[in-house]
Amino acid sequence: MLKRAVIAGAIVLAAILAGHRLIPALGGFTPIMESLLPWLGLAIPVLLLLALLARSAGAALAVLLPALVWGVMFGPDVLRSSPGGASDLSVATVNVGVRNNSSGSAVRAIAEGLDMVAAQELTPGGPAAKALNKIFKFHRNVSTVGLWSRFPLSEPDYFDVGLGWERALRTVAKTPEGDVTVYVMHLASARPGHTATRDRTLAEARKLIEADKSERILLLGDLNTATYDRGLSNLTPPLLNAQEEVGEGFGFTWPSSFPITRPDHILYKGLKPTRAGVAPATGSDHRAATASFRL
Repeated sequence: MLKRAVIAGAIVLAAILAGHRLIPALGGFTPIMESLLPWLGLAIPVLLLLALLARSAGAALAVLLPALVWGVMFGPDVLRSSPGGASDLSVATVNVGVRNNSSGSAVRAIAEGLDMVAAQELTPGGPAAKALNKIFKFHRNVSTVGLWSRFPLSEPDYFDVGLGWERALRTVAKTPEGDVTVYVMHLASARPGHTATRDRTLAEARKLIEADKSERILLLGDLNTATYDRGLSNLTPPLLNAQEEVGEGFGFTWPSSFPITRPDHILYKGLKPTRAGVAPATGSDHRAATASFRL
């Protein structure tokens, strides 16, 4: 019975990994499972141990199937290295935490040497905003999201992405190498069984990006949509994911103490990424997503 259970478990695990996009959303539970998809690989050594306990070569061979699928899916993330080289624009995005009295420390820890920092869950006039105002000359913000920049920023447009209040902005950064249109967004949260509002905000974000004819676009923010969540395909394409293109590893950003998923993203069009990664954001429950680009 143990042999049969291991073989069945291996087949089911391989099927879930390879065919997760074919599984119905089940009221929003499947996208949450997709947010943790790489972690399903932890079941592989457990199955292998059970196969050894069953003293079954056939069961052990069966475990190779999900191992192969996992390797094909996530091996590039584990093995990829950033190309590096010179860059014209270095950016970060971080959710500083709306109840976080240490948000000033969070942004100071990541801002040094960067050209732009996007922040979410800002408290107007709070510690994060005050700290960033001292570091950067230019900034734009609305409600709980903002952008700070070393380069001049155009007058912003503000957007309600389906939440009933404005929690997204668009501005144009005037860099020495040309204009870059920058969006900062904080989309609705997603929880098991409750992703409808998040999905609606993703659809609204897609409409904004599709309607924008800018040659270069950056989208920075807490999108509450993990890298492997099917919902992110609403934005990739038309945009590309810097972490997926040049980042090393999975780039998990939440929770900061032991990250298991990545709701924070840097998406782009019309730029060439040189590196992407994650930076500690002391005092926040999110780590910061970072990336550099050549224009």
